[in-house]
Amino acid sequence: MTPDRQDPAPDQQGPAASTTGSKTIDTGLRLLEILKDHPDGLTITELAQLARIHRNAVSRHLTALGNHRLAARVGTRFTLGLGIVELNAAVQHRLRSAAAAALQVLADACNATAFITVLDIDESQAVVLTVTEPRVSQIHVSYRAGTRHPANRGASGIAILAGRPPLPGERSEITQARATGYSVTAGELQPGAWGIAAPIVAAGRPADASVGVVTIGTRDENEIAPRVRLAATEIARLL
Repeated sequence: MTPDRQDPAPDQQGPAASTTGSKTIDTGLRLLEILKDHPDGLTITELAQLARIHRNAVSRHLTALGNHRLAARVGTRFTLGLGIVELNAAVQHRLRSAAAAALQVLADACNATAFITVLDIDESQAVVLTVTEPRVSQIHVSYRAGTRHPANRGASGIAILAGRPPLPGERSEITQARATGYSVTAGELQPGAWGIAAPIVAAGRPADASVGVVTIGTRDENEIAPRVRLAATEIARLL
């Protein structure tokens, strides 16, 4: 293992400074990704082994991340800090704002409850972020924001995973949704409920959210799917 390259002096300029700065950011982000997968925390030595960089470099990066509350220390172990939660809340607020109008249009056009679902920080759970009900329907599904379910179940969770790179052993429904651009499920989360969702892919980044509708009883997939995909495209454009 070789030590992580030191940060350049403040007045250093040019391609070398740019490359070193990018390497520093990349290493910090890699450490955060590793901590995300270890909610019980890791020691500096364990982080150094997993990241394959010198423990002194890990210590330096953790100090910088800690200064921004992105990493926290508990005894000899380090975990993600509360700053991550605050950043996530800011992103979700932006997503709600961007989605509001498009979500209402979708709910009214489909005469069904429309919703945005996001991937939780540990990526194992999908969480309903915001819900919009149709303005003219007398009967529709009541869906509560904050509802959680496994990320690989339900149209909304499957749609998010379909908007991300394939993983070994993923459900065939995820693979199919990646090919069609949307996911359809019936009764997976609630008996009698039918859902359809599409991933929200902003600026080519892996999806962290999806938009969809839920109804009681099956609807015409060929009619609903284009509207859901259009809503996903519109929301992504605004992000």
